[in-house]
Amino acid sequence: MKFTVTDRRGAHGRWGKTVYGEAMTPVAGLDPIEMAPPPFVIHPAIAERGVLVFASPHSGGWTPADMDAAQGLSAAALRSAEDVGVDRLIATGPAVGVPLITALVSRAYVDLNRGPEELDAVLIDDVAGSASAKVAAGYGVIPRRAGDGTALYDRRLSSQEAQRRIARVHHPYHQALAELMGETRERAGTALLVDWHSMPSRAAGARGGRRPSRGVDIVLGDRHGASARGGVTRRIRALFEAEGLSVALNTPYAGGFATQTWGRPDEGFQAVQIEINRALYLNEATLEPSSDHDRFAACLTRVIVAFAKEPWR
Repeated sequence: MKFTVTDRRGAHGRWGKTVYGEAMTPVAGLDPIEMAPPPFVIHPAIAERGVLVFASPHSGGWTPADMDAAQGLSAAALRSAEDVGVDRLIATGPAVGVPLITALVSRAYVDLNRGPEELDAVLIDDVAGSASAKVAAGYGVIPRRAGDGTALYDRRLSSQEAQRRIARVHHPYHQALAELMGETRERAGTALLVDWHSMPSRAAGARGGRRPSRGVDIVLGDRHGASARGGVTRRIRALFEAEGLSVALNTPYAGGFATQTWGRPDEGFQAVQIEINRALYLNEATLEPSSDHDRFAACLTRVIVAFAKEPWR
């Protein structure tokens, strides 16, 4: 089945989206489940390409029917870890020569920025579990908690169920990302992944009181210098600061699975994770565009255009 994509703004600025791509291909030997849209979409570059690849692994909001989440789980809780609107904010990429891969499936179903081995023994039967602090907190590759800490399930998952999700969603996404990165390095001699995310303003250090502050605007994660050469990170920081945005490095986010996987500068692969403070563009209570959305979107578009002009060697 084919789908068509239309990003549009409806009444009161509400976002609407239909999706395109191939319906998800069943995996041999696994029971079919209801998966009408694909788990992710690739938007190919429509201008001359450079060395950049953009990804938004947490922007998806679609929850497959077989998730079978906890009774009474609110839509707000389910979406609380979603990077709402990030895919739209970076949609300029293909027009300036940067291919873009974006998730459509919810992070609550499978977290594409965790390793497939990051399984939570508290949630999943018959797995050894991971020693990761993120997993222990309930945020493994199959999350146990929503972004706001709410329990996502009132049941345990079988190991087969968990592996089925990983096979249908996680593996295909990372295979597609690997193909984009490999083709880019082969053609350009190097490839730089920019993995885009958003962070709640509370994580960015927002303060209330008589002199409120939204906190830092942008956090760049390069795994403390391991995933990208220092000059790359410095130039990215300078592009944001030229727009008057405050930038922090590696705190509180140093980069996740994708940054770790593709941050191999000696092999021609570099990766930087970018976290955007949601208060810049989003009403965090309603998850609708804020009055500042269009202004920030224009600002970020200028940054992306500047990204595309950089040599990034």
